[in-house]
Amino acid sequence: MKKVALITGASSGIGKELAFIHAEKGGDLILIARSEDKLKQLKAELEEKYSIKVKLIVKDLTEANSTLEIYNVVKNDDIKVDYLINNAGFGGRGKFHERAWEQDLAMINLNIVALTSLTRYFLPDFVADNKGKILNVSSTASLLPGPLQAVYYATKAYVTSFSNAIAEELHDTKITVTALLPGATETEFANTSGMDKTDLFAKAASARSVALDGYNAMIAGKLEVISGLTFGQKMMLAAIPLTPKKVLLSQIRKMQEI
Repeated sequence: MKKVALITGASSGIGKELAFIHAEKGGDLILIARSEDKLKQLKAELEEKYSIKVKLIVKDLTEANSTLEIYNVVKNDDIKVDYLINNAGFGGRGKFHERAWEQDLAMINLNIVALTSLTRYFLPDFVADNKGKILNVSSTASLLPGPLQAVYYATKAYVTSFSNAIAEELHDTKITVTALLPGATETEFANTSGMDKTDLFAKAASARSVALDGYNAMIAGKLEVISGLTFGQKMMLAAIPLTPKKVLLSQIRKMQEI
């Protein structure tokens, strides 16, 4: 029987690559994003290339009740979701007190509220069946504070912490929760967040490689996976516990300055 994966933020970047990876394995898809045109194009390409079914749900996940509406559509269509992939998210660069509050609030609503509520709606169904996998796309940004991206780093810290915690709550079930922690990745994120001209994104990983790492970790039931880091970035992460906090914060700020 074909596995059904629900993917948010599926119209581009890591989400789009996750859709292709799942389709290549013969799985059906529920794809969610704001861009109807991009979703329709992706649906046509996937269904033509692979013998699968693709259902589209056009939603802005920053809006209230959007996740409940998605859950109700899936339930009303009597679709059993096997893999819940919370990929949608965005960031933004600048000093917190100077950024538009509406943008940061939307970021919190998407990166935290939408991810958490979708998990809350679908997880009881997984528990009832004692099966299912969840992949939450976090970031290596979740491992440290991020001056000039204060809210983004904080939202991703929530995603990693939340994912790890509920994974342990489900330790006596056959359900797994995996956090994917990418480093700088070649997606629309860099442009929309204003990070494309910074040193941090000078050597970005491909969205395909990051998506594949995340998908494989989800299938294996791993707690988390870090993907797409250069050797220097790996060394920096390893040094975090040994680096004075003020020095670390200064280094991160400089990497994100244009």
